[in-house]
Amino acid sequence: MNENVWQALLFSAIAGLSTGIGSLIALFAKKSNKTFLSVSLGFSAGVMIYVCFAELFKNSQEMLAASFGQVKGAIFSAVSLFCGIAAVMLIEGLLPEKEKKEFGGEICDEEKKRKRLLRSGIFTALTIAVHNLPEGLATFVSALDNPKLAVPVVAAVAIHNIPEGIAVSTPVFFATGSRSKAFWYSFLSGLAEPLGAIAGYLMLMPILNETVFGVLYGAVAGIMLYIALAELLPSAHEQSPKKFAVNAGLVAGMLIMAISLILFM
Repeated sequence: MNENVWQALLFSAIAGLSTGIGSLIALFAKKSNKTFLSVSLGFSAGVMIYVCFAELFKNSQEMLAASFGQVKGAIFSAVSLFCGIAAVMLIEGLLPEKEKKEFGGEICDEEKKRKRLLRSGIFTALTIAVHNLPEGLATFVSALDNPKLAVPVVAAVAIHNIPEGIAVSTPVFFATGSRSKAFWYSFLSGLAEPLGAIAGYLMLMPILNETVFGVLYGAVAGIMLYIALAELLPSAHEQSPKKFAVNAGLVAGMLIMAISLILFM
């Protein structure tokens, strides 16, 4: 591989692994601070909802419209989104729900909340990892084409990935109490970005086209939307009776992602 390829891979790695910075920010919290947890979960939901509609679904519509025209493109992008939702619902339905029981079979509320949090963190990590694969490929291609122009793009993607690190690590930390587990879940979700770059360089570039990317973006948007609405927000409201705290986190997540996406333009 020539020097430009190594440089492009390095840029993709820096951009992706900045999720670790986000996880470190989240890990300064005390495990007993339920308000911080509810705000963070609301923040995570805001990140995912905004990315879903402002980036992924928008890109899906544009790419599929370029391939099939406006009407068919809109239909295919909507179908892709709902297929993503259906896929994560199917996976969720297949997961065993082993609840700890006590006193005549009543479910322990704290254990139930802990399991919901852990599941939210795992789903968020997997979704962000899938989202980072094409993002890593895009960063790699731009860096390969013009390394100097790629520097601000990589910086913007890195900033954009920091709140994603918070979104992954917070529920895992509060569910398990393990700072190392929370960090590594977040770090590994970011690792998908350089992996996407490597996979793209080795084998995917010949078969990936605008249509395939359009379908993938739509499906990942659906997955993110479902996790935000069905997992993160219910968990946030469970942890704190203060609706304002959850809503403030939700809006803050959207605002920060809006700023990072503007920088990424």
